[in-house]
Amino acid sequence: MKILITTVCILFTCACVGQQLSYRPKNPNFGGGDTFMYQQLLASANAQNSFTDPSAEDRDRTELEEFAANLNRQILGQLSRSLFTSQLGEGLEEGSFSFGSLSLEIFDSAEGLVINILDTNTGEQTQIIVPN
Repeated sequence: MKILITTVCILFTCACVGQQLSYRPKNPNFGGGDTFMYQQLLASANAQNSFTDPSAEDRDRTELEEFAANLNRQILGQLSRSLFTSQLGEGLEEGSFSFGSLSLEIFDSAEGLVINILDTNTGEQTQIIVPN
């Protein structure tokens, strides 16, 4: 009898096949699901968001405000052009120049015309390279 039970156990053990079971949730709201369903999560988050950015409010300008802003931009542009023309002449020449708190250094290099701009108040520096 022991031999029969042992034989039956061996036969059933050989015939058993196992596989790995894995759970994959379908709903992305429960921490899983397809990653391409982010639109659903974003829409859900935006629907629940009660905060608004006050600086992002689009305010329609009147025609008078638009005209004033445009005129201001044109006057400042013409003023900066005349200032550059008086300081630098008609073109950019090598040398060091200062405009208030800005210090410009212009020189020629293998890469092209290099313009270093330094704000003496804050120490911020910018470099512009105009290729040959």
